[in-house]
Amino acid sequence: MKDETLESLCARRSIRKYKPDQIASETLEAVLRAGTYAPSGMNRQSAAIVVVQDRETRDLLSLINAQIMGTDGDPFYGAPTVLVVFADSRCPTYVEDGSLVLGNLLNAAYAAGLGSCWIHRARQTFETPEGKSLLQKWGLDENFVGIGNCILGYADMPLPAPAPRREGFVIRN
Repeated sequence: MKDETLESLCARRSIRKYKPDQIASETLEAVLRAGTYAPSGMNRQSAAIVVVQDRETRDLLSLINAQIMGTDGDPFYGAPTVLVVFADSRCPTYVEDGSLVLGNLLNAAYAAGLGSCWIHRARQTFETPEGKSLLQKWGLDENFVGIGNCILGYADMPLPAPAPRREGFVIRN
């Protein structure tokens, strides 16, 4: 029996080179919808997704992220869309909730024909003065913590081959 979902989960890869073309709004909405259906602790739905497609804000987030990383390159690899996932730290499962949202976004992007990659340093980005200003602009209070960035776009590189799975990944009892 062929299972498309299982095949997609095994085939998805992180993409690190993007075409400049913005993604279609219908495709973005499908990916976002999948993100909102991620499991969460006691169905609290503590996460929030901020869609960044305007070039100025995207470039500011890239600059802050690069400074934190200690580089002057683009940590978003040219992707035109950044989905910043936050979660409410007053929820005991906020890190897990936000991480599951990111996983759904990454897998949905692949299923929709998009490239994606999880980019770290969201927490540190929104601890900076510029980041705090963006949080306020987006209506998120100080309890919302950056969990990660999901960059999206059309891949400008072939899909990388999967790395071999390491020995001992699964332990049977």
